[in-house]
Amino acid sequence: MTTIDATEVALRPAVERELSRARADLEQLIRIPGIAFPEFDHAQVDRSAEAVAALLRGCGLDTDVVRAGGQPAVIGRRPAPPDAPTVLLYAHHDVQPPGDEALWDSDPFEPVERDGRLYGRGAADDKAGLMAHVVALRAFGDALPVGVVVFVEGEEEYGSASLADLLRLHRDKLLADVIVIADSANWDIGVPALTTSLRGIVNCVVEVRTLDAEVHSGMFGGAVPDALTTLARLLATLHDDAGDVAVEGLVVGPESTVDLPAERVRAEAGMVDGVRFTGTGPLADRLWTRPSLSVLGIDAPSVLQAGNALVPVARAKISARLAPGDDPGQAFAALRDHLEAYRPWGAAISVTLAGGGAPCVIDTTGPYYETVRSALRAAWDGVSPAEIGVGGSIPAVSTFQAEFPDAAIVVTGVEDPDTQAHGPNESLHLGEFGRVCLAEALVLAGLARPTG
Repeated sequence: MTTIDATEVALRPAVERELSRARADLEQLIRIPGIAFPEFDHAQVDRSAEAVAALLRGCGLDTDVVRAGGQPAVIGRRPAPPDAPTVLLYAHHDVQPPGDEALWDSDPFEPVERDGRLYGRGAADDKAGLMAHVVALRAFGDALPVGVVVFVEGEEEYGSASLADLLRLHRDKLLADVIVIADSANWDIGVPALTTSLRGIVNCVVEVRTLDAEVHSGMFGGAVPDALTTLARLLATLHDDAGDVAVEGLVVGPESTVDLPAERVRAEAGMVDGVRFTGTGPLADRLWTRPSLSVLGIDAPSVLQAGNALVPVARAKISARLAPGDDPGQAFAALRDHLEAYRPWGAAISVTLAGGGAPCVIDTTGPYYETVRSALRAAWDGVSPAEIGVGGSIPAVSTFQAEFPDAAIVVTGVEDPDTQAHGPNESLHLGEFGRVCLAEALVLAGLARPTG
Protein backbone atom coordinates (compact mmCIF):
# COMPACT_ATOMS: atom_id res chain seq x y z
CA MET A 1 0.00 0.00 0.00
CA THR A 2 1.40 3.44 -0.95
CA THR A 3 1.40 6.38 1.45
CA ILE A 4 -1.45 8.08 -0.40
CA ASP A 5 -3.46 4.85 -0.23
CA ALA A 6 -2.93 4.61 3.52
CA THR A 7 -3.91 8.24 3.97
CA GLU A 8 -7.04 7.74 1.89
CA VAL A 9 -8.13 4.79 4.03
CA ALA A 10 -8.00 7.02 7.09
CA LEU A 11 -9.45 10.19 5.54
CA ARG A 12 -12.28 8.80 3.39
CA PRO A 13 -14.56 7.90 6.33
CA ALA A 14 -13.69 11.16 8.10
CA VAL A 15 -14.72 13.18 5.04
CA GLU A 16 -17.89 11.14 4.50
CA ARG A 17 -18.82 11.66 8.14
CA GLU A 18 -18.66 15.45 7.64
CA LEU A 19 -20.67 15.69 4.40
CA SER A 20 -24.11 15.76 5.98
CA ARG A 21 -23.22 18.64 8.31
CA ALA A 22 -21.49 20.42 5.44
CA ARG A 23 -24.62 20.09 3.31
CA ALA A 24 -26.67 21.81 6.02
CA ASP A 25 -24.08 24.59 6.39
CA LEU A 26 -23.95 25.06 2.63
CA GLU A 27 -27.72 25.43 2.47
CA GLN A 28 -27.58 28.11 5.17
CA LEU A 29 -24.98 30.01 3.16
CA ILE A 30 -27.06 29.78 -0.03
CA ARG A 31 -29.95 31.44 1.82
CA ILE A 32 -27.82 34.59 2.28
CA PRO A 33 -28.01 36.75 -0.90
CA GLY A 34 -24.58 38.30 -0.51
CA ILE A 35 -24.24 40.27 -3.77
CA ALA A 36 -21.47 42.89 -4.03
CA PHE A 37 -22.97 44.75 -7.01
CA PRO A 38 -23.80 48.39 -6.10
CA GLU A 39 -27.57 48.17 -6.47
CA PHE A 40 -27.95 45.33 -3.94
CA ASP A 41 -28.18 45.30 -0.13
CA HIS A 42 -24.61 45.07 1.13
CA ALA A 43 -25.82 44.25 4.62
CA GLN A 44 -26.32 40.77 3.20
CA VAL A 45 -22.62 40.64 2.22
CA ASP A 46 -21.75 41.55 5.82
CA ARG A 47 -24.08 38.82 7.03
CA SER A 48 -22.43 36.34 4.69
CA ALA A 49 -18.95 37.26 5.94
CA GLU A 50 -20.00 36.74 9.55
CA ALA A 51 -21.45 33.33 8.69
CA VAL A 52 -18.16 32.35 7.04
CA ALA A 53 -16.18 33.60 10.02
CA ALA A 54 -18.29 31.46 12.35
CA LEU A 55 -17.58 28.37 10.24
CA LEU A 56 -13.82 28.99 10.31
CA ARG A 57 -13.80 29.63 14.05
CA GLY A 58 -15.63 26.34 14.43
CA CYS A 59 -12.65 24.69 12.70
CA GLY A 60 -10.30 26.11 15.34
CA LEU A 61 -8.90 28.91 13.18
CA ASP A 62 -7.99 32.35 14.54
CA THR A 63 -10.41 34.34 12.37
CA ASP A 64 -11.02 38.00 11.46
CA VAL A 65 -13.38 39.83 9.12
CA VAL A 66 -11.31 42.43 7.23
CA ARG A 67 -11.83 45.21 4.69
CA ALA A 68 -9.71 47.42 2.46
CA GLY A 69 -12.33 49.89 1.27
CA GLY A 70 -14.51 47.24 -0.38
CA GLN A 71 -16.66 44.35 0.77
CA PRO A 72 -15.70 42.20 3.77
CA ALA A 73 -13.29 39.31 3.41
CA VAL A 74 -12.54 36.66 6.02
CA ILE A 75 -9.12 35.39 7.09
CA GLY A 76 -8.70 32.33 9.29
CA ARG A 77 -5.31 30.96 10.40
CA ARG A 78 -3.78 27.99 12.14
CA PRO A 79 0.03 27.88 12.40
CA ALA A 80 2.03 25.07 10.83
CA PRO A 81 3.48 22.22 12.88
CA PRO A 82 7.30 22.17 12.95
CA ASP A 83 8.86 21.73 9.48
CA ALA A 84 5.45 21.58 7.77
CA PRO A 85 4.43 23.90 4.92
CA THR A 86 1.60 26.42 5.05
CA VAL A 87 -1.28 26.16 2.59
CA LEU A 88 -3.57 29.07 1.73
CA LEU A 89 -7.11 28.01 0.82
CA TYR A 90 -9.04 30.59 -1.24
CA ALA A 91 -12.75 30.90 -2.00
CA HIS A 92 -15.27 33.74 -2.23
CA HIS A 93 -18.53 34.13 -0.37
CA ASP A 94 -20.24 36.70 -2.62
CA VAL A 95 -22.45 35.55 -5.48
CA GLN A 96 -23.77 36.74 -8.81
CA PRO A 97 -27.18 38.44 -8.96
CA PRO A 98 -29.94 35.93 -9.66
CA GLY A 99 -31.10 37.63 -12.87
CA ASP A 100 -34.65 37.01 -14.01
CA GLU A 101 -36.07 34.83 -11.24
CA ALA A 102 -38.85 33.68 -13.58
CA LEU A 103 -36.21 31.60 -15.38
CA TRP A 104 -35.41 29.63 -12.23
CA ASP A 105 -37.29 26.42 -11.48
CA SER A 106 -37.12 27.25 -7.76
CA ASP A 107 -36.25 30.21 -5.54
CA PRO A 108 -32.55 31.02 -6.24
CA PHE A 109 -31.90 31.61 -2.54
CA GLU A 110 -33.79 28.59 -1.21
CA PRO A 111 -31.68 25.45 -1.84
CA VAL A 112 -33.51 22.51 -3.39
CA GLU A 113 -32.17 19.05 -4.30
CA ARG A 114 -33.26 17.47 -7.58
CA ASP A 115 -31.73 14.31 -9.06
CA GLY A 116 -28.57 14.45 -6.98
CA ARG A 117 -27.92 18.15 -7.57
CA LEU A 118 -28.36 21.02 -5.12
CA TYR A 119 -29.87 24.09 -6.81
CA GLY A 120 -29.40 27.69 -5.68
CA ARG A 121 -27.37 30.80 -6.41
CA GLY A 122 -23.87 30.20 -5.12
CA ALA A 123 -24.48 26.49 -4.59
CA ALA A 124 -21.37 25.84 -6.67
CA ASP A 125 -19.86 29.29 -7.36
CA ASP A 126 -18.36 29.55 -4.84
CA LYS A 127 -19.96 28.55 -1.58
CA ALA A 128 -19.29 24.88 -2.29
CA GLY A 129 -15.62 25.80 -2.82
CA LEU A 130 -15.60 27.36 0.63
CA MET A 131 -17.33 24.33 2.14
CA ALA A 132 -14.76 21.99 0.56
CA HIS A 133 -12.14 23.83 2.63
CA VAL A 134 -14.28 23.50 5.74
CA VAL A 135 -14.89 19.77 5.23
CA ALA A 136 -11.18 19.10 4.77
CA LEU A 137 -10.35 21.00 7.98
CA ARG A 138 -13.09 19.24 9.93
CA ALA A 139 -11.89 15.85 8.72
CA PHE A 140 -8.52 16.41 10.41
CA GLY A 141 -9.89 17.98 13.58
CA ASP A 142 -7.00 18.90 15.88
CA ALA A 143 -4.53 16.79 13.87
CA LEU A 144 -4.11 19.17 10.94
CA PRO A 145 -0.73 18.22 9.39
CA VAL A 146 0.06 21.58 7.74
CA GLY A 147 -0.34 25.24 8.51
CA VAL A 148 -3.51 26.67 6.99
CA VAL A 149 -4.68 30.14 6.02
CA VAL A 150 -8.24 30.36 4.71
CA PHE A 151 -8.92 33.54 2.73
CA VAL A 152 -12.54 34.08 1.66
CA GLU A 153 -13.12 37.12 -0.54
CA GLY A 154 -16.34 39.16 -0.54
CA GLU A 155 -16.40 40.85 -3.96
CA GLU A 156 -14.95 38.40 -6.49
CA GLU A 157 -18.08 38.49 -8.63
CA TYR A 158 -17.83 42.28 -8.82
CA GLY A 159 -14.21 42.39 -9.94
CA SER A 160 -12.08 41.99 -6.78
CA ALA A 161 -11.33 45.72 -6.68
CA SER A 162 -9.92 45.69 -3.14
CA LEU A 163 -8.20 42.30 -3.32
CA ALA A 164 -4.66 43.55 -3.99
CA ASP A 165 -4.92 46.01 -1.09
CA LEU A 166 -6.19 43.26 1.20
CA LEU A 167 -3.28 40.99 0.27
CA ARG A 168 -0.76 43.76 0.93
CA LEU A 169 -2.36 44.85 4.22
CA HIS A 170 -2.42 41.28 5.56
CA ARG A 171 0.64 39.92 3.80
CA ASP A 172 2.26 38.48 6.92
CA LYS A 173 -0.89 36.51 7.75
CA LEU A 174 -1.28 35.21 4.19
CA LEU A 175 2.24 33.99 3.39
CA ALA A 176 2.07 30.38 2.21
CA ASP A 177 4.02 27.77 0.29
CA VAL A 178 1.00 26.60 -1.70
CA ILE A 179 -2.18 28.46 -2.64
CA VAL A 180 -5.26 26.38 -3.49
CA ILE A 181 -7.94 28.37 -5.30
CA ALA A 182 -11.25 26.49 -5.28
CA ASP A 183 -13.20 28.50 -7.85
CA SER A 184 -12.87 26.67 -11.16
CA ALA A 185 -14.32 23.60 -12.85
CA ASN A 186 -13.71 19.92 -13.51
CA TRP A 187 -13.63 18.43 -16.98
CA ASP A 188 -16.77 16.36 -16.51
CA ILE A 189 -18.74 14.45 -13.91
CA GLY A 190 -16.30 11.72 -12.95
CA VAL A 191 -13.23 13.48 -14.41
CA PRO A 192 -11.28 16.00 -12.29
CA ALA A 193 -9.21 18.84 -13.71
CA LEU A 194 -6.40 21.25 -13.01
CA THR A 195 -6.83 24.70 -14.54
CA THR A 196 -3.67 25.86 -16.32
CA SER A 197 -4.82 29.14 -17.89
CA LEU A 198 -7.57 31.72 -17.50
CA ARG A 199 -8.61 34.60 -19.71
CA GLY A 200 -8.55 38.11 -18.31
CA ILE A 201 -11.41 40.57 -18.46
CA VAL A 202 -12.08 44.21 -19.29
CA ASN A 203 -15.58 45.65 -18.94
CA CYS A 204 -16.43 49.06 -20.32
CA VAL A 205 -19.47 51.22 -20.98
CA VAL A 206 -19.78 53.04 -24.31
CA GLU A 207 -22.21 55.95 -24.58
CA VAL A 208 -23.42 57.30 -27.92
CA ARG A 209 -25.14 60.68 -28.21
CA THR A 210 -26.62 62.17 -31.36
CA LEU A 211 -29.20 64.70 -30.07
CA ASP A 212 -29.77 67.10 -27.22
CA ALA A 213 -33.20 65.59 -26.59
CA GLU A 214 -35.87 63.40 -28.21
CA VAL A 215 -37.36 64.71 -31.45
CA HIS A 216 -40.24 63.58 -33.66
CA SER A 217 -39.25 60.45 -35.61
CA GLY A 218 -41.47 61.39 -38.56
CA MET A 219 -40.26 64.96 -38.82
CA PHE A 220 -36.54 64.13 -38.58
CA GLY A 221 -36.14 60.41 -39.32
CA GLY A 222 -34.21 59.78 -42.54
CA ALA A 223 -31.77 62.64 -42.09
CA VAL A 224 -31.05 62.81 -38.34
CA PRO A 225 -29.45 59.70 -36.78
CA ASP A 226 -30.90 58.30 -33.58
CA ALA A 227 -28.53 57.09 -30.88
CA LEU A 228 -29.83 53.53 -30.73
CA THR A 229 -29.33 52.84 -34.44
CA THR A 230 -25.94 54.51 -34.21
CA LEU A 231 -24.98 52.33 -31.25
CA ALA A 232 -26.10 49.19 -33.08
CA ARG A 233 -23.90 50.06 -36.05
CA LEU A 234 -20.97 50.77 -33.75
CA LEU A 235 -21.31 47.47 -31.90
CA ALA A 236 -21.45 45.62 -35.22
CA THR A 237 -17.87 46.75 -35.96
CA LEU A 238 -16.49 44.67 -33.06
CA HIS A 239 -16.57 41.46 -35.18
CA ASP A 240 -15.93 40.58 -38.79
CA ASP A 241 -18.42 38.66 -40.92
CA ALA A 242 -17.14 35.30 -39.58
CA GLY A 243 -17.57 36.44 -35.99
CA ASP A 244 -13.87 36.83 -35.19
CA VAL A 245 -12.90 39.82 -33.03
CA ALA A 246 -12.08 42.78 -35.28
CA VAL A 247 -10.39 45.04 -32.71
CA GLU A 248 -6.71 45.54 -33.50
CA GLY A 249 -4.22 45.27 -30.65
CA LEU A 250 -5.80 42.43 -28.64
CA VAL A 251 -3.43 39.54 -28.00
CA VAL A 252 -4.10 36.06 -29.39
CA GLY A 253 -2.73 33.30 -27.16
CA PRO A 254 -1.09 29.98 -28.06
CA GLU A 255 -3.07 27.13 -29.55
CA SER A 256 -4.75 24.81 -27.09
CA THR A 257 -3.71 21.17 -26.81
CA VAL A 258 -7.20 20.00 -25.79
CA ASP A 259 -10.04 19.26 -28.20
CA LEU A 260 -13.55 20.47 -27.39
CA PRO A 261 -16.24 18.59 -29.33
CA ALA A 262 -18.76 20.90 -30.99
CA GLU A 263 -21.79 18.98 -29.70
CA ARG A 264 -20.52 19.19 -26.14
CA VAL A 265 -20.14 22.97 -26.38
CA ARG A 266 -23.57 23.33 -27.99
CA ALA A 267 -25.19 21.27 -25.24
CA GLU A 268 -23.39 22.99 -22.36
CA ALA A 269 -24.21 26.45 -23.71
CA GLY A 270 -27.82 25.56 -24.51
CA MET A 271 -27.55 26.87 -28.07
CA VAL A 272 -30.83 27.10 -29.96
CA ASP A 273 -31.20 24.75 -32.94
CA GLY A 274 -29.86 26.36 -36.10
CA VAL A 275 -27.57 28.86 -34.35
CA ARG A 276 -24.00 28.66 -35.65
CA PHE A 277 -20.76 29.20 -33.74
CA THR A 278 -19.03 32.54 -34.14
CA GLY A 279 -15.40 32.85 -35.17
CA THR A 280 -12.97 30.45 -36.80
CA GLY A 281 -10.43 27.91 -35.61
CA PRO A 282 -10.58 25.20 -32.92
CA LEU A 283 -13.31 25.73 -30.34
CA ALA A 284 -10.88 25.35 -27.44
CA ASP A 285 -8.83 28.24 -28.84
CA ARG A 286 -11.92 30.41 -29.30
CA LEU A 287 -13.03 29.75 -25.73
CA TRP A 288 -9.71 29.64 -23.86
CA THR A 289 -6.81 31.35 -25.65
CA ARG A 290 -8.31 34.03 -27.90
CA PRO A 291 -10.04 37.29 -27.00
CA SER A 292 -13.81 37.56 -27.13
CA LEU A 293 -16.18 40.54 -27.10
CA SER A 294 -19.76 40.41 -25.83
CA VAL A 295 -22.47 43.03 -25.33
CA LEU A 296 -23.87 42.44 -21.84
CA GLY A 297 -26.54 45.11 -21.70
CA ILE A 298 -28.00 48.20 -23.35
CA ASP A 299 -29.59 51.30 -21.80
CA ALA A 300 -32.34 52.57 -24.10
CA PRO A 301 -36.11 52.95 -23.97
CA SER A 302 -37.91 49.64 -23.57
CA VAL A 303 -40.25 48.46 -26.30
CA LEU A 304 -43.28 49.15 -24.12
CA GLN A 305 -42.10 52.65 -23.23
CA ALA A 306 -40.80 53.71 -26.63
CA GLY A 307 -42.66 56.54 -28.30
CA ASN A 308 -42.40 57.80 -31.87
CA ALA A 309 -39.29 59.81 -31.11
CA LEU A 310 -35.63 59.58 -32.05
CA VAL A 311 -33.54 58.36 -29.11
CA PRO A 312 -30.90 60.97 -28.21
CA VAL A 313 -28.52 58.81 -26.12
CA ALA A 314 -27.88 55.07 -25.71
CA ARG A 315 -25.34 53.07 -23.73
CA ALA A 316 -23.98 49.54 -23.89
CA LYS A 317 -21.84 47.48 -21.52
CA ILE A 318 -19.15 45.56 -23.39
CA SER A 319 -17.18 42.68 -21.89
CA ALA A 320 -13.83 41.74 -23.38
CA ARG A 321 -12.26 38.44 -22.35
CA LEU A 322 -8.50 38.62 -22.81
CA ALA A 323 -6.17 35.89 -24.00
CA PRO A 324 -3.31 34.78 -21.75
CA GLY A 325 -0.45 37.22 -22.29
CA ASP A 326 -2.60 40.32 -22.73
CA ASP A 327 -2.69 43.31 -20.39
CA PRO A 328 -6.00 44.83 -19.21
CA GLY A 329 -4.80 48.42 -19.58
CA GLN A 330 -3.52 47.85 -23.09
CA ALA A 331 -6.68 45.94 -24.03
CA PHE A 332 -8.96 48.72 -22.79
CA ALA A 333 -6.98 51.27 -24.77
CA ALA A 334 -7.30 49.15 -27.92
CA LEU A 335 -11.06 48.74 -27.44
CA ARG A 336 -11.55 52.44 -26.68
CA ASP A 337 -9.51 53.47 -29.73
CA HIS A 338 -11.54 51.15 -31.95
CA LEU A 339 -14.89 52.51 -30.73
CA GLU A 340 -13.79 56.11 -31.10
CA ALA A 341 -12.38 55.49 -34.58
CA TYR A 342 -15.50 53.78 -35.92
CA ARG A 343 -18.16 56.10 -34.52
CA PRO A 344 -20.94 56.24 -37.12
CA TRP A 345 -22.04 59.57 -38.57
CA GLY A 346 -19.75 61.54 -36.27
CA ALA A 347 -21.74 60.75 -33.14
CA ALA A 348 -20.40 61.88 -29.77
CA ILE A 349 -18.91 58.85 -28.01
CA SER A 350 -17.47 58.26 -24.55
CA VAL A 351 -15.93 55.01 -23.33
CA THR A 352 -15.59 54.37 -19.58
CA LEU A 353 -13.68 51.54 -17.93
CA ALA A 354 -15.95 49.46 -15.67
CA GLY A 355 -13.46 46.98 -14.24
CA GLY A 356 -10.87 44.46 -15.29
CA GLY A 357 -8.57 41.63 -14.35
CA ALA A 358 -5.44 40.13 -15.84
CA PRO A 359 -5.26 36.76 -17.61
CA CYS A 360 -2.83 34.16 -16.35
CA VAL A 361 -0.94 30.99 -17.15
CA ILE A 362 -0.21 28.51 -14.34
CA ASP A 363 2.88 26.31 -14.42
CA THR A 364 1.80 22.93 -12.99
CA THR A 365 5.20 21.26 -12.86
CA GLY A 366 7.01 20.26 -9.67
CA PRO A 367 6.46 18.10 -6.58
CA TYR A 368 3.59 20.13 -5.13
CA TYR A 369 1.56 19.53 -8.28
CA GLU A 370 2.39 15.83 -8.33
CA THR A 371 0.95 15.63 -4.82
CA VAL A 372 -2.21 17.35 -6.06
CA ARG A 373 -2.50 15.02 -9.07
CA SER A 374 -2.13 11.97 -6.82
CA ALA A 375 -4.86 13.28 -4.52
CA LEU A 376 -7.22 13.93 -7.43
CA ARG A 377 -6.62 10.46 -8.88
CA ALA A 378 -7.34 8.86 -5.51
CA ALA A 379 -10.54 10.85 -4.95
CA TRP A 380 -11.80 10.05 -8.47
CA ASP A 381 -11.00 6.32 -8.20
CA GLY A 382 -7.96 6.29 -10.46
CA VAL A 383 -9.07 8.86 -13.06
CA SER A 384 -6.22 11.28 -13.82
CA PRO A 385 -7.02 15.00 -13.91
CA ALA A 386 -7.37 16.75 -17.25
CA GLU A 387 -5.35 19.95 -17.67
CA ILE A 388 -7.65 22.61 -19.03
CA GLY A 389 -7.86 26.26 -19.93
CA VAL A 390 -10.85 28.27 -18.78
CA GLY A 391 -12.46 31.03 -20.79
CA GLY A 392 -13.72 32.82 -17.71
CA SER A 393 -11.71 35.00 -15.37
CA ILE A 394 -10.68 34.67 -11.74
CA PRO A 395 -8.94 37.96 -10.92
CA ALA A 396 -7.63 36.46 -7.68
CA VAL A 397 -5.28 34.10 -9.53
CA SER A 398 -3.22 36.77 -11.28
CA THR A 399 -3.31 38.94 -8.15
CA PHE A 400 -1.94 36.12 -6.01
CA GLN A 401 0.71 35.42 -8.66
CA ALA A 402 1.82 39.05 -8.51
CA GLU A 403 1.79 39.38 -4.72
CA PHE A 404 3.18 35.92 -3.84
CA PRO A 405 5.45 34.92 -6.75
CA ASP A 406 7.21 32.17 -4.79
CA ALA A 407 4.04 30.25 -3.93
CA ALA A 408 2.79 27.32 -6.00
CA ILE A 409 -0.77 28.09 -7.14
CA VAL A 410 -3.25 25.27 -7.66
CA VAL A 411 -6.59 26.08 -9.30
CA THR A 412 -9.33 23.51 -8.78
CA GLY A 413 -13.07 23.68 -8.30
CA VAL A 414 -16.43 22.03 -7.80
CA GLU A 415 -18.21 22.98 -11.04
CA ASP A 416 -19.06 20.57 -13.86
CA PRO A 417 -20.53 21.07 -17.36
CA ASP A 418 -24.08 21.14 -15.97
CA THR A 419 -23.47 23.65 -13.17
CA GLN A 420 -24.72 26.75 -15.04
CA ALA A 421 -22.72 29.14 -12.90
CA HIS A 422 -23.88 32.77 -13.32
CA GLY A 423 -27.08 31.55 -15.01
CA PRO A 424 -30.51 30.46 -13.83
CA ASN A 425 -30.73 27.10 -12.03
CA GLU A 426 -27.11 27.07 -10.89
CA SER A 427 -26.44 23.74 -9.19
CA LEU A 428 -23.89 21.54 -7.47
CA HIS A 429 -23.45 17.83 -8.20
CA LEU A 430 -23.43 16.41 -4.67
CA GLY A 431 -21.45 13.30 -5.60
CA GLU A 432 -18.69 15.41 -7.18
CA PHE A 433 -18.71 17.69 -4.14
CA GLY A 434 -17.82 14.70 -1.96
CA ARG A 435 -14.90 13.86 -4.26
CA VAL A 436 -13.67 17.45 -4.16
CA CYS A 437 -13.72 17.42 -0.35
CA LEU A 438 -11.80 14.14 -0.19
CA ALA A 439 -9.26 15.39 -2.73
CA GLU A 440 -8.57 18.52 -0.71
CA ALA A 441 -8.08 16.56 2.49
CA LEU A 442 -5.66 14.27 0.63
CA VAL A 443 -3.82 17.32 -0.74
CA LEU A 444 -3.28 18.68 2.77
CA ALA A 445 -2.06 15.30 3.98
CA GLY A 446 0.23 14.86 0.98
CA LEU A 447 1.78 18.31 1.25
CA ALA A 448 2.78 17.57 4.86
CA ARG A 449 5.24 14.91 3.71
CA PRO A 450 8.87 15.94 3.09
CA THR A 451 8.64 14.95 -0.60
CA GLY A 452 6.06 17.73 -1.03
